Amino acid sequence: MKYFENLEAIKYEGPTTENLFAFRHYNPEEVVMGKTMKEHLRFAVAYWHTMTQDGTDPFGQPTNIRNWNGSTPMETAKNRVEAFFEILEKLGIEYFCFHDIDIAPEGDSLEEFFANIDEITDLIKEKMDQTGIKLLWNTANMFSQPHFNNGAASSNSAEVYAVAAAQVKKGLDISKKLNGQNYVFWGGREGYESLLNTDMAFEQDNIARLFRMAIAYGEKIGHKPQFLIEPKPKEPSKHQYDFDAATTMAFIQKYGLEGDFKLNLEANHATLAGHTFEHELNVARSYDALGSIDANQGDLLLGWDTDEFPTNIYDTAFTMYEILENGGIAPGGINFDAKVRRSSFEMEDLILAHIAGMDTYARGLKIAAKLKEDGYLDKLKEARYASFKGDLGQRILADEEDLETLSEYALTHDTPALESSHLEMVKSRLNDYLV
Repeated sequence: MKYFENLEAIKYEGPTTENLFAFRHYNPEEVVMGKTMKEHLRFAVAYWHTMTQDGTDPFGQPTNIRNWNGSTPMETAKNRVEAFFEILEKLGIEYFCFHDIDIAPEGDSLEEFFANIDEITDLIKEKMDQTGIKLLWNTANMFSQPHFNNGAASSNSAEVYAVAAAQVKKGLDISKKLNGQNYVFWGGREGYESLLNTDMAFEQDNIARLFRMAIAYGEKIGHKPQFLIEPKPKEPSKHQYDFDAATTMAFIQKYGLEGDFKLNLEANHATLAGHTFEHELNVARSYDALGSIDANQGDLLLGWDTDEFPTNIYDTAFTMYEILENGGIAPGGINFDAKVRRSSFEMEDLILAHIAGMDTYARGLKIAAKLKEDGYLDKLKEARYASFKGDLGQRILADEEDLETLSEYALTHDTPALESSHLEMVKSRLNDYLV
């Protein structure tokens, strides 16, 4: 069965096209700075928002029209696989991501859940072999079930901890089966509601223990994907331990996980943490830990994770600038962890939303490439730190100065020379690249 039988494969037609079902800016074979757009962008589709999200919100019932719902949960799960790969092929996207509960019904026991996963991943592998589409990453949902109420690896229950370990083991088995390139940990409930009854150090020690178990098991089965931690400051927990990129890197360094773990960063999570997305990418890059990204955007007027498709060119330009500065993002990618708005309820909206996101990232890539080729930002930074190229600056950088020698210098040069940043003009000139 074809689920989008009236739609052809989406092609690049250029910025003047009036065809809604065409790329206006994303040309997969166009070469930018020595690589094709397809190589730079490594787009992925998120199974959860694309296949299982139904338009429900806290105030309303489902609105999404979907033609893959069957008479049983397993029939629906199998239909979703067929429809999902049709979406990927129509968009020309070569990667995908999923949680374990996205693809298979949980059933009445962990044993039944795992059996369902085996059956569905057999079908997914068959589709992967037919199409050449690859698994960017998978993860275990360790936050939805009631038994994860107080966390998974951070739970106060040793029995819940064991369930979490079982899901991670199964996740790595799936990753090997499907040749996953990354494996993500998102600790939705790895945090606390109140410090009055929480031993934070104990809980974080236990999280690190589970991560070390994952590393060891991957080595045992001969499959070691790039492990990723995805930061988020809150939602659903009041305070989550992986608050932002810097907090997560402190955790990684504290427990000696640098050689195995990098970060999967999401734009909307950066907003919730009070940061810009490029800030989070820059922090990760400074630690050589930029692993992969979830491409979406939040609404600054709303205080929660809205997971909108990215359409802000300013944001995508600076996202891609950081990725170019990083030398690329492989084996990570750009996963559309985004959902259509509740009012965009038709089947075709799934295609249109991804086209919009892909075009916006393509424009961001071209803007970022132009910024790099012109050296615009490099020149600004070089001018800003020019004093460190003088004699005094060079001695400081060479560790040839100390508090006494610098104090002596300051006492005889007590009116430092300063130059204006002209920041308003800098931003105005930046608009020339954006428009």
